[in-house]
Amino acid sequence: MAVLEKAVLAAIMMNTTHYVDIGAPKDAVIYYENATTMHMVLPDGTALSGAWNLTDEGYFVKWTGGPEGDWKLNYEPGRIGYIDKLGKDLGPITKIIYGNPEKLPK
Repeated sequence: MAVLEKAVLAAIMMNTTHYVDIGAPKDAVIYYENATTMHMVLPDGTALSGAWNLTDEGYFVKWTGGPEGDWKLNYEPGRIGYIDKLGKDLGPITKIIYGNPEKLPK
């Protein structure tokens, strides 16, 4: 497993929407609007918006009215997944689409 670093993250995150399999019937949807603002809708419909910034090995997010934390993306052949700062696997990205096809925030 390799943790994706800042230059790669910038290319696959800014102005993209990630669909992440977190083990629910539907994927979590995360839209990285630009270099400072992101939005997420969880499978249960919970919607969050917040401020984020890239770090050397991941990113930091502070959700408005919600939690904050450090996250990383790891790579294995055929899979990119989200991990927390302790290395816990939170789920694979099922697809990445440029732009905001889900029209977040909702």
